[in-house]
Amino acid sequence: MKVVIAAAGTAGHINPGLAIAKKIQEEQKDSKIIFIGTTRGLENDLVPRAGYELKTIEAYGLSKKISIENIKKMLKTLKGFREAKKILKEINPDVVIGTGGYICGATISAAHRLKIPTVLHESNAFPGKAVKLLAKKTDTILVSFEDAIGRIKHAKKIVYTGTPVKIKKQNYTEEQKNEMIKKVGLNKEKPIALVFGGSQGARRINNAIMEIIKSELNENYQMIWATGPKQYDIVKEELENQHKNINYIKNMKILPYIYNMEEIMNIVDVIVARSGAMTITEIAKLGKPSILVPLPNVSHDHQLYNAKVLQNIEAADIILDNELTGEKLNTNIENIVLDKEKCRKMGEKALTVATDNVEDKIYEQIIETIGN
Repeated sequence: MKVVIAAAGTAGHINPGLAIAKKIQEEQKDSKIIFIGTTRGLENDLVPRAGYELKTIEAYGLSKKISIENIKKMLKTLKGFREAKKILKEINPDVVIGTGGYICGATISAAHRLKIPTVLHESNAFPGKAVKLLAKKTDTILVSFEDAIGRIKHAKKIVYTGTPVKIKKQNYTEEQKNEMIKKVGLNKEKPIALVFGGSQGARRINNAIMEIIKSELNENYQMIWATGPKQYDIVKEELENQHKNINYIKNMKILPYIYNMEEIMNIVDVIVARSGAMTITEIAKLGKPSILVPLPNVSHDHQLYNAKVLQNIEAADIILDNELTGEKLNTNIENIVLDKEKCRKMGEKALTVATDNVEDKIYEQIIETIGN
């Protein structure tokens, strides 16, 4: 089987594509899989690192605003469509799969023109422009959240599959859990909040944690805080200005990045994070209560809609970015972690929106689409 996967921009778009590619290769070892991306996104690192060939085209997000810059982007995207069409003619794939980013518009449109079967995967609860524009012609649209189904009009076929994620729920023994907590440098006596803002960190969230440290609010719980690699030195310097050593903050372990995220997410009591589609999926999969701070000023406020998937079932609290303070975050954390019954119930509710056998369901739909 020959497959082209269009994925570009962020890890939230690329990782589902890589997971789908891996599943296809597991099922059909002689399959040939090629990715199409841009020269600008994380695909240039993640795709070759995973062992797949990456071909690049021009593609940009377009604004309704008329400007010279936007006209230039439009012309480049039209060029990208021609480039995608040429690549698809050369490869002659059995199916073209889009998992997100501006790249999908040009690549899926080119596949439609060449009458190649198409599949789109939408990770967010509020579908992006590409999915909405391509819905009529795309053979199969796969969604991460049931909430997305009613927001996609005129689609031929929509299937709720979930999003493939690497992180899985682990049933560690108390002894194993305590050993991991000890290894981090914390203790088993107090509950733990995990705080992160995506791979690069989130300045607004980091500022709130600094307020918590300055006022020593986290007396009753501990925290594992991933600042983001680019912001670690900034945080370190700010703490030094307060005559504090970043390695010796009470009830706190501060890291630039967490490499063993699966272990850490499994042993903590609550998660504080942005609400990207992958993060929401992982939180649900692990059955963890969460406090979500949606990233503002993103297309259609899709992070807010993602967060509401968990808030609507009482599995998460939402704090809007412009309302986030250290005091407010501290109150929300304490309200959850100091109430064991509430903590347990929120975690159980999060599990109700988790999807099992995601890769199997997606693979099944791909094969069905090709067959049709």
